[in-house]
Amino acid sequence: MTVTRHEGVRAATPAPPAPRLSVSALDKTFGSNRVLTDVTFDVAPGEIHALVGQNGSGKSTVAKILTGLYTPDPGAQVAIDGVPLQLPVTPQESRERGMAVVHQSLGLVDEFTVLENLRVGRLTGSRLTRRIDWAREREAAAAVFARVGRQVPLDVPVGTLLEEDRATVAIARALQDAQAGAGLIVFDESTRALSRRALEHFFGILDEIVATGTAVLMITHRLEEVVAAADRVTILRDGRSVVSGHEVRGMTEAELTSLILGRNLGDLDSRERLVPADDAPRVTVVGVAGLGVAEASFEVRQGEIVGLTGVGGSGYDDVPYLLAGVSPARAGTVSLPGRDLALAGLRPADAIAAGMALVPEGREHAGLAMTESVAENIAFAQTSRARRPLAPMPRRNELALVGEWIDRLGVVPNLPQAPVNTYSGGNQQKVFVAKWLATDPDLLLLHEPTQAVDVGARHTIVEAIHEMAASGMFVLVAGSDENELALLCDRVLVFEEGRIARELSGQVTPDDIVEAIYAGGSRGALRARRDTGAA
Repeated sequence: MTVTRHEGVRAATPAPPAPRLSVSALDKTFGSNRVLTDVTFDVAPGEIHALVGQNGSGKSTVAKILTGLYTPDPGAQVAIDGVPLQLPVTPQESRERGMAVVHQSLGLVDEFTVLENLRVGRLTGSRLTRRIDWAREREAAAAVFARVGRQVPLDVPVGTLLEEDRATVAIARALQDAQAGAGLIVFDESTRALSRRALEHFFGILDEIVATGTAVLMITHRLEEVVAAADRVTILRDGRSVVSGHEVRGMTEAELTSLILGRNLGDLDSRERLVPADDAPRVTVVGVAGLGVAEASFEVRQGEIVGLTGVGGSGYDDVPYLLAGVSPARAGTVSLPGRDLALAGLRPADAIAAGMALVPEGREHAGLAMTESVAENIAFAQTSRARRPLAPMPRRNELALVGEWIDRLGVVPNLPQAPVNTYSGGNQQKVFVAKWLATDPDLLLLHEPTQAVDVGARHTIVEAIHEMAASGMFVLVAGSDENELALLCDRVLVFEEGRIARELSGQVTPDDIVEAIYAGGSRGALRARRDTGAA
C-alpha cells in the first residue's frame, strides 16, 4: 500500500493487484546443458498472455516446471496471486491455487470414455454407499460441453475420437475448474487441431473467462492467435526471455516472426501459383470412397499442389489415407504415370511401390520411431522400395542420403546417430518429412505437414514442398489451417458430406478458403481485446 498527501490529508492508495502468475530467475540445467537461463515474466489478472518461441527455445520446459514435471535450478521463483509456490510444484498445490493446464499431448487416456476423462479426479459419490453418482457426473459433463459449445459423445473411448474432438475434451476438462475472477489456465499447444470455427468459439469462451479476472497463459506456434487474441507476449530464444510482457496490440505476424527468430525471413507468399498446360501429365483419382468419403474424383497435375479441406467429418482428411492404402477404400482408382491402381484392397506397400508417399498427421504416433536415430528414421522407408524387401541399405549410401536431407531441411543439430526423441518438435517434423521426400515419390500425400512446428521450421518445410512440386512431383495436402493452405496450394478442393463441393484456384486467400468451407460464411476475429490494464 502506498500513502499520498492531498490537502493535508493522508490517504491510502491501494497497491496494484499481484500478477496471477509471476515467474522469475527461472533456470534449468540437464547435466551440463542449460536449457533455461533467467526466464522472467508475469501474467496479469484478466489477460491472455502468449509465450512463444522456436521449437527448442524452452517453452515446453517452462510448462513442465509450472506443472511439476521438472524441478528448476535453485533460486527460481514461481508465484500465483503473490503467493510463492513450493518447487517442484505439486499437482495438489497447483490445483488449490487455481492453476489448470491443458498439455500439448492433451493428457487423455485413450481407453477411458469421454465422461471418465472429463471427470477424473472430480468424481463424487454417495456418502453411504461410496458409489459414483453417474447421473450427476453426466449432468456436470453436459453442462461443461454446453459452455464449450460442442457436443462430444460421453460414452465412447477417447482413443476413437477425431483429433479436434480430443482437443475439445481436454479443453473442457480445464475450463470446468475455472473460477470467476481467480486462477490461471495454461494452454500448451492445445488448440493445434481445432478447426477455424472451433478456434473462434474457443477464444470467445476465453474472452468470457478473462473478463472475470481469470488469466490465460497460451503457449502456441500459431502466430495469428498471438497477434489477433493475446494481450501481451513473452518470447523465448535459446532458453532466455528476450522479450517479456510486450504489448501485442498493433503488432503484425512479420514483426512477431522477426522477434522470435532475431532475423527476417524471406517472403513465402512470393511464389507464383502454377497454371499447368492442358497436356501436362496428371494423377487422376476416380470414385474414391471409404471412411467419411462418399465419392470423390479429381486430378493433380504435374508440379501442382492441390489442397483438400472442409469442416471436421466432411471426409477431406480421409483421402490421403485411402489413396495410400492405410485405410480401406470401398471403391475407386488412382492413375499415376504408367500405372493404374484399384483402391479397394490396396496395401500400403503396393502404394509405396507405385510411387506414393504419405506423411500423416501426428509424427509421435504415426510416423517416427522416436527412440531410433535420425539416420534410421530417414533411411527406413527406402527398404519398402528395395528389390529385396527389408534388405539393408549399404552404409555408404545411407550416410549420403541422410546427410543430403539433413542439409536440405536444416535439421539441427546435425547428428545422424542421435535419437529422434532428443530433438525439438520442429526438427522431428523435418526428419519426418525427409523420411518420405527421400523416397523421391511421384505422388506426395501430406496431412497437416506443419502442424505444431515453429515459424522457422514451417518456413523450411513449406519451401521444401514448393521445391518438390517445382521438380515435377504431384502434391496433395489435406489440412484444416486456411493460412497454411493459402500459402502452399495452387488449387483447393472443399469437401462437404463426403464429396467435393467447391474448387478454388488462382491467388487463393485464407478468407476465400474459410468462406468456401462455411458456404458463404466469413472468417471472424478471434477476439476483440479489452483494455486489461496489464503493464
